[in-house]
Amino acid sequence: MDYYYVNKNAQANGDHEVHKGTCAYLPTAQNQLYLGLFSTCQEAVRATKQHYSKSNGCYYCSIACHTT
Repeated sequence: MDYYYVNKNAQANGDHEVHKGTCAYLPTAQNQLYLGLFSTCQEAVRATKQHYSKSNGCYYCSIACHTT
């Protein structure tokens, strides 16, 4: 299981990117929202949709959930 966070700031396309806690591209502390512990990035992205309807996984740490 991994700790997951979402970037509070949307990307240019409107997506909020979901990151593992160990990601080199994890947003700064003031720009991240802790999502919890999850087995997969799919679970974390689902949880993110409670906060942000448009979200996807980070290309670097959650490639299986990266859609754009």
